[in-house]
Amino acid sequence: MTREVEFATFAGGCFWCMVKPFDELPGIIDVVSGYSGGHVENPSYKDVKEGKSGHYEVVRITFDPSVFPYQDLLDLYWPQIDPTDDGGQFHDRGEQYRTAIFYHTEEQKEAAERSREQVADSGRFRKPIVTKILPASTFYPAEEYHQKFYKKNPDEYKADRKVSGRDEFIADHWQQ
Repeated sequence: MTREVEFATFAGGCFWCMVKPFDELPGIIDVVSGYSGGHVENPSYKDVKEGKSGHYEVVRITFDPSVFPYQDLLDLYWPQIDPTDDGGQFHDRGEQYRTAIFYHTEEQKEAAERSREQVADSGRFRKPIVTKILPASTFYPAEEYHQKFYKKNPDEYKADRKVSGRDEFIADHWQQ
């Protein structure tokens, strides 16, 4: 018996920090760092980092919706980001680090829009929610050294998170 799988694609700033929250949960089959939403075919990390390709840094999650529903992914996504910052995320600045939800189906689009409205209506933020909801486009996996970075380079990952301001923001705005 084959199980049903779907994709979810989220941009939340540096993709290194977006893998661990989703990785190794029941129903999550894979989390891949990569690039989406741009205009250059087969972009390199350098192309994306320099802002030349138009891509976002993203994670593409392969999941079994019967075990881990899409709504649960959305509920886990929002508390990883600052949804009011249109200039990047935390210490990572530039269009490639903006937030977005790339939907793969109309059902995902509707769920993403409802979840964004809930965040906007939550009263957590004084500024407007700027996270875009966009149709999924071609996904390009990032270079191998970026995959599961938090496992391969735990000290560098922890140091980057510490200086980024991400954890402080999450604690101040989401863990109340």
